[in-house]
Amino acid sequence: MGYLLLEGGAEFGGGMRDPDLKAIELAGGFDAPIRIIPTAAAPDNNHQRAGNNGIRWFQSLGAKDVISLPLIDKVSANDESLAKLLREAKLIYMLGGFTSYLGETLKESASWNAALEAYHNGAVIAGSSAGAMVMCEFYYDLNQGQVVDGLNLVSNSIVLPHHNTFGKSWASRLLEIVQVNLIGIDEQTGMIDDGARTWTVYGRGGVTFYQNRQVEIYPSGKSFSV
Repeated sequence: MGYLLLEGGAEFGGGMRDPDLKAIELAGGFDAPIRIIPTAAAPDNNHQRAGNNGIRWFQSLGAKDVISLPLIDKVSANDESLAKLLREAKLIYMLGGFTSYLGETLKESASWNAALEAYHNGAVIAGSSAGAMVMCEFYYDLNQGQVVDGLNLVSNSIVLPHHNTFGKSWASRLLEIVQVNLIGIDEQTGMIDDGARTWTVYGRGGVTFYQNRQVEIYPSGKSFSV
């Protein structure tokens, strides 16, 4: 089994250096193949620019093999050539953007199945903002105002991204309608698991964990269990 990295947004600012370097380390180092999924930025035709930002960012950290995939819709999500690239990846990174579009595009696709295969073989799956949201069992669809099924890498949980700006405003509503863990992740902040659901916080901010109406705040460097 591999590792998971959930990030709260503003993913390519300097504050993400620590979690992203840790993810590269867990993936096997600077030669590890990193594959960026820009799907969440496709609805407003921003995927190419966002993907290129990701390439430049990871290269600035020292990564040598970084590709942003043209995975922008259900057709490309089922393209076997793209699935092969994901299957061989050691770090798979999902960008932020339109959450429901990302989730529905990847769900039950060849590319997502390939990403899961890579994960079970030790790869890191990472996501920022929308990318982190879809990794959980559920996510909050702001447009519909309802909770929907995610890709379920983190069970019984919902991520509240951008928690230090607007994400925390979702908490009171969600606490009234669901009985699951809420994970508020600040911008330029990430949390990485150890393969056994103990998480460590990295970056500029903190993680706010809502469980059974109890609230715990974990600053950078602290660990906790989900």
